[in-house]
Parts: sequence; C-alpha cells; structure tokens
Amino acid sequence: MGRSSVVVGRPLVGSPGRPGVGRREDRQRFWVEIARGVSTREASVVAGVSVTVGQRWFREAGGMPSISQARVSGRYVSFAEREEIALLRAQELGVRQIARRIGRSASTVSRELRRNAATGHRRPEYRASTAQWHADRRARRPKTAKLADNDALRAYVQDRLAGRITHPDGYRRPGPLVGRWNGRRHGRRADRRWTWAWSPEQIAHRLVLDYPEDETMRISHEAIYQALYVQGRGGLRRELTASLRTGRALRQPRERSRRGRPHVTPGVMISQRPAEAADRAVPGHWEGDLILGSDSSAIGTLVERTTRFTMLLHLPRMPGHHQTPPVKNGPALAGHGAEAVRNAIAAQITTLPTQLRRSLTWDQGAELAQHTQLRIQTGTEIYFCDPHSPWQRGTNENTNGLLRQYFPKGTDLTRWDHHDLDTVATALNQRPRKTLGWRTPAEALNDKLQSIPTTNVATTT
Repeated sequence: MGRSSVVVGRPLVGSPGRPGVGRREDRQRFWVEIARGVSTREASVVAGVSVTVGQRWFREAGGMPSISQARVSGRYVSFAEREEIALLRAQELGVRQIARRIGRSASTVSRELRRNAATGHRRPEYRASTAQWHADRRARRPKTAKLADNDALRAYVQDRLAGRITHPDGYRRPGPLVGRWNGRRHGRRADRRWTWAWSPEQIAHRLVLDYPEDETMRISHEAIYQALYVQGRGGLRRELTASLRTGRALRQPRERSRRGRPHVTPGVMISQRPAEAADRAVPGHWEGDLILGSDSSAIGTLVERTTRFTMLLHLPRMPGHHQTPPVKNGPALAGHGAEAVRNAIAAQITTLPTQLRRSLTWDQGAELAQHTQLRIQTGTEIYFCDPHSPWQRGTNENTNGLLRQYFPKGTDLTRWDHHDLDTVATALNQRPRKTLGWRTPAEALNDKLQSIPTTNVATTT
C-alpha cells in the first residue's frame, strides 16, 4: 500500500488547536513526584517540562492528580511506537512493512495513520507528538459534574459554604471589609469574610438529615472539594475556597505536608529521644521555640520539662535590616537566623551545669539548622519534633501562651532588650504552678540543683 492510499478520500478537518505541552508519560512522572512531596519546580524538572508548564498543571488541577497513574494497556499504541511509525513513514515504507517492523497488525497501523495525522496541512502528515495528542484527547471521557446539573444541590452547597451569617435577631451582620479574591490563600492575620463556612464533610452529611427522602440531594465531600479546586470541573466558583477553614486556593499534597526539613535526619527525631525525657523524672531536658512579632521580630524561648523553668533568648535585628535589599542565601538580618539562634541558645544554656543540659527538643524550623554545631558547642543533644506536631513540645507551647500576656501577637518584639526579657522570665519563674504542687519553677529548679555537686552550678532566681 502506497503512502497516498491511506489518505485518499479522507475529509480534511480543521485542527482543534495547538497540541498541549507534555505527553501522558510526562504528566504521570510529574504527579508521581508531587505525590512524593517534592516541590512543583523539582517535579517539572523530573518530568522534562518547564517550571511554568508544571506550575500551570498544578494550578489547573487544584493540586490534585489530573491523570491516572495506571500504565497504558499494551493494546493501545504507545508513544515510542508512534515515533517508530513516523520514522518508517518518512522512509516511504508501506503500511504492511511498518506493521511487520513494530509487531502490530496492518489494520492497526492504517487506522493510526488515518485517525491521528496532523490536520494543520492540506495534505495530512503523520507526526508522533501530534498523533499522541490526538489519541489522548480522544481517550478523554468527560463527565458532567453533579453540582453543574443539579441547581438545588448547587445552591445548597454554595449557601453553606459562603452564605452570609446573621445575628440571632435575624438581621445580617456585614463583618469586616475584605478585598477582592486574588486566587491565592488569604494573607497571614488578614480579615476574612464572615460566612457560614461549613466544611464539605459537614455539608455532605447534613444533606441526609435535611433531605431524607430526596436521593438527588446527595453528594460526597470529595466531589465538593474537586468542584472547588479543579478548573473546568464545573458547579462551584474557585473563589469559594476562601470560605474553607484553611482558605487554600490549591490543595496541599499530603506527602508535601509531611516532608521534613533538609537539616532534620532520622537520627535526631524525637523518637530517638531517651525515655527519661518523656516521663520528666530527670531534669535537664528542654523544649525550645520562637515566638514571632510584627516585622519578622522574634524572641527565643527555652523551657525545662521537669521544673517548667523558662529562659528567654534576645534576638536583635542585624545591621542593615530594612536598609539594604535582601540577598538570596545571605545572612538573616531579621535576627533569628540559624547562626543567631545557635549563639543565643549556647550563651544561655551554658550558664547551667552539665547535668541540667541533657537535651533540647525543637520543631523543624530552619532557625535550628546549625544544631550539629550547637551540640558540639554545648554538649546538649538536639531532637526535632515530627512535622505539624506542636503537642510533642507541649510544655513549651503552654509557656509561649503565657508569654503572650507580655508579648502580644502583632507587636514589635525587638523593642525589648535582654534586661527586659530577664525580667519577664523571672516573673514567670516565680509564679506558682499547680503541676508543681503550687511551687514556683525557680524553687523546683533550685531543689534539683541542691542534689548536684556545686561545681559549675549557676545561681537561679
């Protein structure tokens, strides 16, 4: 069969547009990497597409995989076979010759050349990339979303998500004035629109109670999430994501949220911390964190687990803050970079005897990236909590809540020097605690110090 015979009598149709960037295999590799928790930039590099394309894939899919990860069945022509067909076709080989070369039937090759040829020319030509695009487009099985078909169901879901709240007397309260939705997550500590803000799960289960006899008024919470996050899914506007509790405009891949910081290795995780630290029987095990204020100001906090004794770290801004443009990978001019925090912890904790500086537990913040140097400098073992697990440092979290009485959120914490911080720490350490039998942390720590040899013992107040 000659080359022209496969196109004789075939009507010329207009092209549906420019082929999309990235093949099915590229998209699959991209979403596999996203599921592993890597960034969109890194996933784009692995998939072999530009970062812009990867970001567009992620945004249009709402952060959820837009393509099945299952391997394509062998009954379908693969992209590698299409490349081979295109090369052999360019060599003027006939359909049966091509079929024998690639191990397919002649009818399969003939149908492939007829259906998936490029349509942008008067005489259709076969190109592997265009053929793959045609095949992928034809394989799609679009399904109308339930919220797009059912007006009553869509109105119910939208009202429970973004409906305006009212006073018990029945009149509507306007709430704060909120700017136009910009397609991103709401800003930190920014006003948000007052709505009913039911979660998709609450909506899905409440439908059964409100419409017990109407089976058409049923939808899963996952279908609501997809209608919110996936572009083109239909039914709900993307700006309704601002009514969700998180306010995220894109879904967060689960593994990305679990991914730890590069400086945290399995050997320094909290699971490796000795059991004596967990039962609070032995003093000298500390928990630490930063409390943040306005304009990137911060104060470091250290709390001893057994006695609740607190020490505060002075973290002043470095020269040049807000005076010189920031330098990528340069020093943290805000004052709570890794080096500044390491030096502040070392200066405070080395005032204690060795027996009272056994370990320090921190979250996975980058401010403790120099934990190895800190361990060598102070002789204190460093451990890190699991991601998003503040309860693993419960003593420190509770103390930070007490400190907010003196250092409220949204205030500039660099106003206070180390004398001020020592004053607040002393006040906190002289407050009776129920968990200590109404003794103060200072008294509890002094009792522990009495049982330690006087060598290298610091005075506490």
